[in-house]
Amino acid sequence: MRNISKSFGGERALNNVHFEVRPGEIHALIGENGAGKSTLMKILAGAISRDEGTIIIDGKERHISRPMDAIKLGISVIYQEFMLAPHLSVAENIFIDTISGKKAVINWKELRKKAYRELSRLGFTGIDPAAKVSSLSVAYQQVTEICKCLARSTKVLVLDEPTAVLTFTEIEKLFGILLRLKSEGVSIVYISHRLEEVLRITDRITIMKDGTKVDTVNTGETTKDHLVTMMVGRDLSQLFAGRNAKIGEIVLEVKNLNAGKLVKDVSFHVRSGELVGFSGLVGSGRTETMRAVFGAMPIDSGEIIYQGKQLRFTCPHAAIVHGLGLLSEDRKKEGVMLFQSIRINATMTRLNKVSKAGILDRKKESQAVGKLLASLSTKYGSIDSDVCSLSGGNQQKVAIAKWVFADCKCLIFDEPTRGVDVGAKLEIYKIISRLAERGIAVIVISSEMLEIIGLCDRAYVMRQGMVAGELSKQDLNEESLIRLAMGA
Repeated sequence: MRNISKSFGGERALNNVHFEVRPGEIHALIGENGAGKSTLMKILAGAISRDEGTIIIDGKERHISRPMDAIKLGISVIYQEFMLAPHLSVAENIFIDTISGKKAVINWKELRKKAYRELSRLGFTGIDPAAKVSSLSVAYQQVTEICKCLARSTKVLVLDEPTAVLTFTEIEKLFGILLRLKSEGVSIVYISHRLEEVLRITDRITIMKDGTKVDTVNTGETTKDHLVTMMVGRDLSQLFAGRNAKIGEIVLEVKNLNAGKLVKDVSFHVRSGELVGFSGLVGSGRTETMRAVFGAMPIDSGEIIYQGKQLRFTCPHAAIVHGLGLLSEDRKKEGVMLFQSIRINATMTRLNKVSKAGILDRKKESQAVGKLLASLSTKYGSIDSDVCSLSGGNQQKVAIAKWVFADCKCLIFDEPTRGVDVGAKLEIYKIISRLAERGIAVIVISSEMLEIIGLCDRAYVMRQGMVAGELSKQDLNEESLIRLAMGA
């Protein structure tokens, strides 16, 4: 892709970008949200048109004006939200472009055989070609999406945040697939915010910032610190700023909590002004524990002592009334209402602050929201714009804003920086630290050990639904977290 430029409404999204991928190469494309990565790939995929520049494939200039043009040229894109038909079978999804083979009748037996061959090629013989896609795990849906691309004789495969919702084991399987495809000569563009993965799996890395290409580097010749500096212009050591929080009395104490299959005899506490981390592998019971405390799932037994009183929240509303908030790990399903305004999302947890006698004071609400979003460094056009119009990082800030607005005494953040870029992470870390400085008791669930180590005063590590151990600040390191998480 040479000299690619694109503007939206007079605003330059891409400025003279050059990007190249070699056969049999895994090439990372990284940068903050809004850097232009997705726009560049949408141009390659034919989803949007370029204003300037040329696309050259196998030495020939190509004109891609619609998705079918890209597919015919062997270009496939797997987006974060899979492009699958959930009510159809695996086989139907894989061959959805050529399902009947230009015949009047579909040979279902042959279709499933072909699907099985594609799945076997990737080492996934355990997936039933006749199963409905809606019945599959997220990882298996991703495998189905990859098979669909390979059935089109894909030469260039683009993956956008492919590991965002995968477990450690599933990520390892995905990497195995990518290495196999690489050995077959498929060119892979790997978009990710997880720099550890980028450094592990790729051959080269292209860094973008503000719609321009910063540089392309060989993976073996760079470091995480260097990549962060190129992306955001700041050193990695600045990720976690120091804070002056005064740690006080216990705000939330949980004793011998049992809930379902993934919460077994869990006990922990958090004090005012304290940042407590919850670490562990995916499926260890961290999220389930906090949802049980918050009233989002039933409790079988155990005690919850909140602000000195023994309570058991039967629903999230009851928890919110008492000043307990939970930022869900799934921003799009539970964190924000995507097709409602920023204003509605930001104030919905405590409407009585901007209303009187049940009547909403729009002027007061607008002032409150403007002040709130400014304090969180949120970038937006209008407070009446839908949340879906924002970047991922700014959507997450709106999700956080509603809990800041709720004046909670204790806040639980479940994967607060999942799917956001390094720049947005820095700002979210500052927000969380400031909340602790205000005396709020904060719990952070994170799969990123660096977050737990850098942010937290203490950490609990969970394994198979139980607390495997508690670590003080001086004992917080990657080795200790891994050992406890894996039972080593």
